[in-house]
Amino acid sequence: MRLKLTLEYDGTEFHGWAAQPRLRTVEGVLHGALGSVFRTVDSLAVAGRTDAGVHALGNVVSVDAEGGPPVERAAEAINASLPDDVSVIAAAESASDFHARHSARARSYRYRIWRRPEPSPFEARRAWWYPRRVDEERLSAAAALLVGEHDFRAFTPTETQHDVFVRNVSGAEWHRRGEALEFEITADSFLRHMVRTLVGTMLELPPERIEPLLDGRMRAEAGSTAPAWGLYLERVDY
Repeated sequence: MRLKLTLEYDGTEFHGWAAQPRLRTVEGVLHGALGSVFRTVDSLAVAGRTDAGVHALGNVVSVDAEGGPPVERAAEAINASLPDDVSVIAAAESASDFHARHSARARSYRYRIWRRPEPSPFEARRAWWYPRRVDEERLSAAAALLVGEHDFRAFTPTETQHDVFVRNVSGAEWHRRGEALEFEITADSFLRHMVRTLVGTMLELPPERIEPLLDGRMRAEAGSTAPAWGLYLERVDY
C-alpha cells in the first residue's frame, strides 16, 4: 500500500532531510524505522527537503510499504522505532498515484524570531534571538508586497539547480505572539533558502527597496539569510 505520513521533527541534530553517507538525516532515520516495521519499503518521497537545522510541524512523506501493521497502527509502530526528535503524527493509506512532492499544491512555512531583550535557553535552537530594534509596521508592509506571482531569484543562492524562479505566494504575514515575532508564508513552492533570505532582507531593508527585488534582481542586492533554526515547515496542502 502507499502510505501518506505526516512528520513532525526538531531539525537541530539533523544534517537536513536528504540521506547522506555517515551523516544523521531525517530521511535516513525514517527509512531505518520503516525498514524495521515493514518487510519492503520503496518510493520514499517528501514534500519539503528541509535544510540542516530546519524544523517541521507537518512535513509529508509518501512511501510504498508492504508486510507490516495495518494503516491504523502504522504511526504507533513506526514511532516505536524512531528517535525522540522525530514523530509520525498521522498515517493514512493514499491513492497509488499520490506523491508527496508532485501532488502538493502549496506549502506553508513559519519563521520565529525571539524578541525578548534576554536570550532564552528554551528558544536557542527553535527561534532566532534578535533583540535589536524592529519596525513591525514596516515588516507588515514588506510582507504584503510578496503576495502574488514574482521572480524570487534575489532570495536564493546564486549557485542553484533551479531553472525557474517565479513563485506564486498566496499569503505572507507577520504576527506578534507573546515574546515571539513570527513570519508565515504560503506559496505553490519555494526556492532554496527563500524564506530565510526574505526574513533577513525584511529586517534589513525598507519595503521600497524590497519591491524592485521581486522582479528577478541579483542575489547580492537582497539582505542576509536568517539562521536555519528559526524556520519551520508548517504544513503541506494537497
